[in-house]
Amino acid sequence: MPSYTSLFVAAMAAATTSAFTTTVTSKSLSSSSSSALFMSSTPELTKQCFLDGKKIRGPITPLGNFVLVRTKDTLDATDGGILLPDQAKDRPTEGEVVAAGPGKLHPHTGVRITNPVTIGDSVLFGKFDGHDMNYNEEAVTMIRDDDVLLYYKGVRMTLANVIPCRDYVLVAIEKQKTETSSGIVVAETVMRDYNPCEGKVAKVGEGRMTSTGEFSTPPCKEGDFVKFKDYAGNEVKIEGKQYSLVRMVDILTAIPV
Repeated sequence: MPSYTSLFVAAMAAATTSAFTTTVTSKSLSSSSSSALFMSSTPELTKQCFLDGKKIRGPITPLGNFVLVRTKDTLDATDGGILLPDQAKDRPTEGEVVAAGPGKLHPHTGVRITNPVTIGDSVLFGKFDGHDMNYNEEAVTMIRDDDVLLYYKGVRMTLANVIPCRDYVLVAIEKQKTETSSGIVVAETVMRDYNPCEGKVAKVGEGRMTSTGEFSTPPCKEGDFVKFKDYAGNEVKIEGKQYSLVRMVDILTAIPV
């Protein structure tokens, strides 16, 4: 008949063996889970991205109010529907939003001023705005949301789908007269470099975002006749018609029609 001492030693040995087996099993499962997690994340970690010819660790993530834009050729359509390259090379640049930051914080109130554009939007921005880069063998430009003049969804700009960005106003420019009030005819070559600073409001942006996160009230509405500061407008052609994008602060007077 076995003694109490031998039974105690046998029980302790069995418990130790069970604990060791449990520990080894849990460690093996943990190791397997870690390996599986690493293997599942490997494709993302090994994804190759290049910026200006140099390999970087991953995709670009714009911060604050920066927007990454893929520039694209601007096209015009004839009456027969044939797309032609735009002849006005001085017009603002068009592009498609590849990535956008969350927006900037107001320096005094800390309120987040959200970004007005999202991935997939087409935007119009100034010719000399932003920083040009080569990202994954594509020409891209990093701009700020303040550089965006208007944005739209679709293949090309139409008056129906364009939205002036924040505090911009889209003004339809009337064709300049080539004859004075006294009947003197002015040559078109003389008027070529003249920038008109008046017209009819076609569309109005939502307003400038204030320090409280609310939008300011626009000084004019669609259909108003406005005059604005000389050389304050950004010329753009939409569906063959000449328009100018003007900031609300540059509008001198608005006359309801």
